[in-house]
Amino acid sequence: MMKKNYKFLLLTILLAFASCSFTTKKFSNPDKDKLLIQVVTFVLEQGHYDPVNFDNEFSEAFFNNYIEIIDPVKRYFYQSDLKEFEKFKFSLDEQIKTSDITFFNLVHERILKRIAEGKAIYKEILSKPFDYSREESFDTDYDKIDYVSSKSEMKERWRQQLKFSTLTNYDDLFEQEKNAKEKDASYVMKTEAEIEKEARESTMKSLDIYFNDNIDDLRREDWFAIYVNTMVEEFDPHTYYLAPKNKEDFDERMSGKLEGIGARLQKRMDYIKVIELISGGPAWRGNELEVEDLILKVKQEDEDYPVNIVGMRINDAIKYIKGPKGSKVTLTVKKVDGTIKDITIVRDVIEISETYAKSSLIKKDGRTFGVINLPSFYVDFQDYKNINAAKDVKAEIEHLKADGMKGLILDLRNNGGGSLPTVVEMAGLFIKDGPVVQVRSTGKTKEVLRDRNASISWDGPLVVLVNEISASASEIMAAAMQDYKRAIIIGGKQTYGKGTVQNVINLNNMLRNNTTGDLGALALTTQKYYRINGGSVQLEGVKSDIMLPGRFSFIDVGEKDKPNPLPYDEIDPADYTPWDGYFDYDKIVKKSEDRISNNEQIKLMEDNGKWLKQQIDNTAVPLGYQDYKSFLELNDMEAKQFEVLSNYKNDLTFDSTQYEKSLFEQDTTDLKEKRVRWHENLAKDVYVEEAVNVLEDIQMAYPIKKVAASVKN
Repeated sequence: MMKKNYKFLLLTILLAFASCSFTTKKFSNPDKDKLLIQVVTFVLEQGHYDPVNFDNEFSEAFFNNYIEIIDPVKRYFYQSDLKEFEKFKFSLDEQIKTSDITFFNLVHERILKRIAEGKAIYKEILSKPFDYSREESFDTDYDKIDYVSSKSEMKERWRQQLKFSTLTNYDDLFEQEKNAKEKDASYVMKTEAEIEKEARESTMKSLDIYFNDNIDDLRREDWFAIYVNTMVEEFDPHTYYLAPKNKEDFDERMSGKLEGIGARLQKRMDYIKVIELISGGPAWRGNELEVEDLILKVKQEDEDYPVNIVGMRINDAIKYIKGPKGSKVTLTVKKVDGTIKDITIVRDVIEISETYAKSSLIKKDGRTFGVINLPSFYVDFQDYKNINAAKDVKAEIEHLKADGMKGLILDLRNNGGGSLPTVVEMAGLFIKDGPVVQVRSTGKTKEVLRDRNASISWDGPLVVLVNEISASASEIMAAAMQDYKRAIIIGGKQTYGKGTVQNVINLNNMLRNNTTGDLGALALTTQKYYRINGGSVQLEGVKSDIMLPGRFSFIDVGEKDKPNPLPYDEIDPADYTPWDGYFDYDKIVKKSEDRISNNEQIKLMEDNGKWLKQQIDNTAVPLGYQDYKSFLELNDMEAKQFEVLSNYKNDLTFDSTQYEKSLFEQDTTDLKEKRVRWHENLAKDVYVEEAVNVLEDIQMAYPIKKVAASVKN
């Protein structure tokens, strides 16, 4: 969980702590750290799909990434430290082979020393006023800067970073004073000096909490877990180490309950980014926090000051964001358009059932269509027959058919994947029988996973919606429907591009008699999967038949943008027969493209995507207050041109099925309110609108082709 990874893009991860076949080996090192290195490297070499060589190239990459993770914003280490460390740059592979942790010990001792120095520096700097009339800027892209060579340079680096952190506090307080004055003319505003002092005190309090509650609480084993995880992640983006505490968190996720705000987070640069909102959760219900928002600060309801989490490790940040049911937390977030907003959320227990499949009827010009939203390919392996996504999607199809559905949209946007057996079963709902996906392990012949059930739940017009976040099992589903010519795929240029399968290995099971303590677990890439046409989705993803721009269209979010991805390759195709679709595939796509080219809403969506990319790439921030205000005002002004996107309304009508309406009467979970909210969002969705247009085109072609086929027979 240390790098920019989507840890939920795991294909068979729900088979938690699976046992794999390994050659027998005895481990008996009494030193827990060295024993952990031995066991982890053994599992990587024996079990990883494509194990890397422990050589100089690996050593150099491991060295660079570890230093970057330990000091991501370059405010601890000096160039002299790096020079001392670099004598190990090309020998870490040998240290790993011999379970030598000399390099770790050196860096660990040095980072503790530099952190102590840093604490003294920030206290000294924050004891003096910042000059906000001074024209200067700060670049948040730390790849553009080098390590400092002197203490004076180090203090200057801290000064700029602290001024940047304090600037938002200063602006917030200034605006609060102005608003108070506007409401009450007799109100005596604080002076600029008083506001500046209060802003610094807030930053000081935030840093004190961060260092006292997080950094100072880190034990040596926590630092060593970072070291091991960095080594492991050199293999691929989805292989990572779960230290004992992280393993407990993993178990909590698998138990079916999450306590907090209902958002999944990811580290991007030195920011914590929202990558998913759990349907029905507190953040989702609040309707203010959005995917791609950056969380800058976190304030508890019983605290006077927020904690600045910029630059914080994601595990540390989550400690502040999570909390018991009923407690309040206020997040200061930077929206994608650059605006800063405070959002207060009441924490709650989020049931995983909130992420289950749901459906809606769509009415247009007297015709009835259906949409099924599937957030993940979920499954309970302890109760597969009753809890799995394929079973639920099949049930939703029956409910929609009972209400007269003539065409179906399967919405897999933002679906990060899930269970492999489930996606194979689900694909079978739309084809008679045949192969769905091919899986290959290192040194073994490929395995073709097939739908063996000749029954079909839905043989009518089908559209699959995807985007750049649709991954893993979503890509298997979309690829199978595309290869069979069973559905039209509508989405971005390509899906995420994750073509690998993971298992979680409990490292303690590798030892006969473990007397050194819990070693944790290892999420391990063990297989790759391939389309039935022989191609892979690895890096390439699934290319949409009809491309629509979105907020992720120009942002680096795919597998190809992650460190150390496995390569794209191809294998022989499986033996399959494309669907006799009764419609002209190319003609349907051409008609949609013509509509899209004349749709002003879609053109504006594309412009918005390009602008969002510019906002992300613009990493320089002015530190002078007037320049900073002008910077924010310019962002606000540019963002206003895209406000019309949220005001858009299509000409479709959405309603729950009769079956679901029957559930509203005895419901105690606000199901009706959740569906109303969902329908309101669908009414603004241009993707769904175009999907319905495509379904209409297919439906009109269906009877013509069917008649022609009957005459021919």
